[in-house]
Amino acid sequence: MSVFRLDLINRYLKPHRRTLILGAISLVIVNILSVAIPFEVRRVIDALQEGFTFKDVLKQSFWIISLASVMAVVRLVSRQLVFGVGRQVEVDLRQRLFDHMLIQDPGWVQSIGSGEVITRSTSDIENIRRLLGFAILSLTNTFLAYAFTIPAMIAINPWLTVASISLYPIMLGVVRLFGGRMVNQRRRQQEALSQLSELIQEDLSGISAIKIYGQEKAEGKAFSKLNNNYKTAAINLARTASTLFPLLQGISSISLLLLLALGSGLINQGILTIGGLIALILYVERLVFPTALLGFTLNTFQLGQVSLERVEELLTNTPTIKDNINSRSLNSPVKGKLEAKGLCINYKNSQKKILKNINFVIEPGELVAIVGPVGCGKTTLARALGRMVNISKNQLFLDGNDVLELKLEELRKNIALVPQEGYLFTNTLQDNLRYGKPNASIEQVKDSAFQARLSEDIKGFPDGFKTLVGERGITLSGGQRQRTALGRALLVNAPIVVLDDALASVDNKTAASILSSIRQQENRTILMISHQLSAAAACDRILVLNEGQLVQEGKHESLIKVEGIYKKLWEREKAVEKIDSVK
Repeated sequence: MSVFRLDLINRYLKPHRRTLILGAISLVIVNILSVAIPFEVRRVIDALQEGFTFKDVLKQSFWIISLASVMAVVRLVSRQLVFGVGRQVEVDLRQRLFDHMLIQDPGWVQSIGSGEVITRSTSDIENIRRLLGFAILSLTNTFLAYAFTIPAMIAINPWLTVASISLYPIMLGVVRLFGGRMVNQRRRQQEALSQLSELIQEDLSGISAIKIYGQEKAEGKAFSKLNNNYKTAAINLARTASTLFPLLQGISSISLLLLLALGSGLINQGILTIGGLIALILYVERLVFPTALLGFTLNTFQLGQVSLERVEELLTNTPTIKDNINSRSLNSPVKGKLEAKGLCINYKNSQKKILKNINFVIEPGELVAIVGPVGCGKTTLARALGRMVNISKNQLFLDGNDVLELKLEELRKNIALVPQEGYLFTNTLQDNLRYGKPNASIEQVKDSAFQARLSEDIKGFPDGFKTLVGERGITLSGGQRQRTALGRALLVNAPIVVLDDALASVDNKTAASILSSIRQQENRTILMISHQLSAAAACDRILVLNEGQLVQEGKHESLIKVEGIYKKLWEREKAVEKIDSVK
């Protein structure tokens, strides 16, 4: 069971205190009227025994109807006020959580898992909304119902009051027992539905692989199994609900019968009036619903407490990659000089270094290739330039400025990182290209597409730039996706472009053409991480990494003349090309 967190509940409700006070006042008025109406009914019925005229009955009936109408209106207002607070908290909290996730370190978000974040952003926030709306309303209403109704019943007959509500603890126990089971069953039903949704999403994304390997029947069986799991969970929930509600009706009926039996005897003895008995019946029925609802409310309250802590766990996480207190903007336009001084990067919670004492200087306008075996730290170096990973002070500089002293937003606007797997959104090609610069004109979009050598491909699309690329760009080829991501980075017009194997799916001729097009822009610094050494050979300079260290540096012509990693990689690439040509 979760620890009661009144501090969290108070923090979420504090901005809506005025609305909650109005809602509480409305609930008090509702409960006062709920007690007053049976009292008026009692008075009318007893008066009828004394020869009330028809005119008096009509007058009194109109009065009771007026009270009931006012109570209905005030009840509606109270529900709208309190439920409205729950809905507003839900909207505000979901926006706050989404904004908070956007500033988190990419590695931390990936370690939590997108599915877990989505669950906390949807199901858990809904549970919090029920806690701050339904649960608080129900608990307050139940307290007020008993606080006003029990004294009114005792005033009529204390003994009958105790007898009539003696079965209510049993009713509460039954609701608590079945309510907890229903919460668990509802959770299992939601989990089963989530598994179904995930399978559908995965199969739709991987439909090509399913076709290639002929796994339609296997996927159909997997879906059937999950579908049956969902059916079983739904039936179990329905079975529990169909057992609980008749039980509650039965207990309520027994309580009513007990009241009628004992009350009839008291009427015969002259201790109780008929109007008093009817008022007691109305009061008892008034307590049935909040009593039965109390069990569900407590379960909802507990579930909401758990969700509060789960959401708070995300909200209290502080990103390690963020602006420092003294972060500043650059005083002049970025020229594009990059410098590393003893750059070291460790694995998280480990002393093992990915990059070890890296030193280099890249001058403005240079085209520099970064090459090396798989796992040597090339991508980590690329991510370090845009502070996508943690780095230490005085190790990486932009135009002589320590990148840790620069505002993150400004740093990343000046360094366009193009990863190997550029993420494309389910939108038009045009909107994907202008993602980093939403207000870019169509001429600018076309120019960036031309630089990325995507223009000819777009001419072949029926809808041109308005072509929908599908989820993750599924309608495009690998090369087209990479060039779209590259065009998006070029549209931003950053003075530094980092291509992290971003041309891996592009042929050598097209890659050379793209690099030539980018270089035509004056003073643009380009870092090209690539496994294609033939493309790297055309660069001004080559940095060779191995096991996290910078082991060689120079032009292609000089590097192939000395024994080292670069020469081995070059000879291996040429051997593969020769084998491919023979085939």
